[in-house]
Amino acid sequence: MAHGISKAAAELRRAARDPVLLGVILLVAGSLIVFVLYPLISVGAASLDVGGGKTGLGVYRDVIRSAYLRKAFYNSLMMSTLTALVGTLIGFLFAFAVTRAKVPLSKFFNILAIIPIVSPPFIGALAIIMLFGNNGLITWNLLKIQNFPIYGFNGLFLAQVVTFFPVAYLTLKGVLESMNPVLEDAALDLGGSRWKVFTKVTLPLAFPGIASSVLLLFVETLADFGNPLILAGSKFPILSVQAYLQIVGMYDLPKGAAISVLLLVPSLIFFYAQRALVNRRKYTTVTGKPQQSTTQIVSPGARIALFVFCLFVALVVGLIYFSIVVGAFAKVWGFDHHLTLDHFKFVFGVGFKAVRDTLMIAGIATPFAGLLGMVIAFLVVRVKFPGRKFVEGVSMLSFAVPGTVIGIGYILAFNHKPLALTGTLAILLLNFVFRYIPVGIESGKALLASIDPSIEEAAVNLGADSRKTFSRITLPMILPAFFSGLVFAFVRAMTAVSAAIFLVSSRWNLMTVHIMAQVESGNLGAAAAYSLLLVLIVAAAISLIRVALKSQYSKYGGAMLHF
Repeated sequence: MAHGISKAAAELRRAARDPVLLGVILLVAGSLIVFVLYPLISVGAASLDVGGGKTGLGVYRDVIRSAYLRKAFYNSLMMSTLTALVGTLIGFLFAFAVTRAKVPLSKFFNILAIIPIVSPPFIGALAIIMLFGNNGLITWNLLKIQNFPIYGFNGLFLAQVVTFFPVAYLTLKGVLESMNPVLEDAALDLGGSRWKVFTKVTLPLAFPGIASSVLLLFVETLADFGNPLILAGSKFPILSVQAYLQIVGMYDLPKGAAISVLLLVPSLIFFYAQRALVNRRKYTTVTGKPQQSTTQIVSPGARIALFVFCLFVALVVGLIYFSIVVGAFAKVWGFDHHLTLDHFKFVFGVGFKAVRDTLMIAGIATPFAGLLGMVIAFLVVRVKFPGRKFVEGVSMLSFAVPGTVIGIGYILAFNHKPLALTGTLAILLLNFVFRYIPVGIESGKALLASIDPSIEEAAVNLGADSRKTFSRITLPMILPAFFSGLVFAFVRAMTAVSAAIFLVSSRWNLMTVHIMAQVESGNLGAAAAYSLLLVLIVAAAISLIRVALKSQYSKYGGAMLHF
C-alpha cells in the first residue's frame, strides 16, 4: 500500500515537471469523468427514483413484473445470440474463401463485404421493407404475395445478419491472414486429410478470433437501435427500442433508465470478455514471417462450394443496395418504378437542413475525436501518471455502452445547470467526440507499442517540450492510427442514430433521424434518397481524409496508407 502511494507520488512529481503535460492529463481525465462517467451515473440514479424525492428498487420491480418487458429482454438476448453465431459463421466462411481458398473475384467480395460497415446501420432494414414488405419488389411485384411476415423476428434477423456479418468478416480475415500456412502444409505432408487439417490445425488457431467475433457481434446487436425500431414491431419487442419508447412516448424517465441499465449489464459483461480474449489470444508460435502456402488446404470441390456461397452472400448484399439505389429514383416504390428526381428535390429542398447539420456536426466532431484519441493513446502508452488505468478504462467504456444508454444519460445529465446543453450543438458534438474515440485509441496504442520510445526521448533531451514532441515526432509516426480514428469517427457521426435520436432538436437535426422519420411515415423513396446521399458523402469523405493524410504522411517519409 505504502509502496503504491509513493510510486504514485513519484509519477505525479515527474508529470508536474512539465506543466503542459500535467494540464493535458487533468483536462483529459476531467473530460472523461464529466462526459462519459457522469451520464452513466445519471442513468443509474434516475432508475432508482421512485418519486417524492425517494430512491429504491421499485422501478426495477415494475420492469421485471411486466411480461412485455421480460419478453423484450428475452428477445434481445435471443436475437443477439443468433446474430452473433450466424453472422460469425458467414463472416468466417467468407474470410476463409478469400484468404485461404483464394476463390475467384476475391477482391470484389472483399469490397462488397466492407460496404455495409460504411453505410447507415439501418439500411438493411429499409431495403428489406422495400424488397419483402407489403409493396415489396420481390413479395408483391414478382411473387404477388401480400402480408408477407417481414416485421418481427424474420425481417429483423435477416437485417441484423446482413448488417453485422461484415464486422465478423474483417475480424476473422485479419486472424486468418496472420496464421502461417506452412503449419497446414506440414500437417498435409504428414498424411493428414484436408478435413482433419482444417479441424485440427486451422480451426484451433482461429478459435480465439472466432470467439472474439461472437462476443463482439453479440454486443453490437444488443446495442443496435435502428433495425429493431424499423422492423421489430409490437409483437417482437426489443429492449433498446422499449427504453426509447418509455422516454419519448410515455415520458417515463425512471422506467426508461431502468431498462437501459438492464441493457447495459450484459453489454459490459460481453464487451470486456471479448477484450480479455483479444488480449490473450495467440495464433502461431512459429517465428519468422509467414510464407506463401505451397499446398492448398481447400479441395477443388470445396473451393467451388465456397465460391457459390460467396456469390449468394454478394447477391443478397448487392440486392439490398440495388433496392436503395432504385428506390431513390423510383416514382412510387411498389407501384410506379418510372425514374424521377422528386425524392432528391425533397432531400435538397425541405430536408437539406438535416444534410447541412449532419455535415457540420460530423466535420467538427471528427478532428476532435481523432486528436483526442491520439492524445489518450500517447498518455496511456508513453506517460506514467497516477490514474493511467482509470483514464484508459473510462475512455474505452463509451464503446461498450449501447447508444440508447448514452443518449438517455446525456439527456439526464445535461438537462439542467451547470451544464444545460439539451437542444444545443454542443451536446451532439460532445456525444460524438467521446463516443467514438476508442478506435483511434486502440489503433494508436498498437502503433506506439511498436515504436521505440528512444526517438521521443532524444527529442526531449534536445530541449523539446511534451507538446512539440507529440506534434512533431509522435503524431507523424502514428498517422495511420490517426487516419483510422478519423475515418471511424466521421462514419459513425454521419450514420449514428441510437444516441443521437435523443439529442436532436428543431435547431439541430441529423440525416439518420430524418431517414427514420421518412420510413415511419411510409415515404420510402425519400428515405432511400437520403440513404444513398449519405453513403456517397461518407465514401467521398473517407477518400478525402485518406488523400490529405497520405500527402501529409509522405512529408515524413512514411509508407502508403491503406484502407
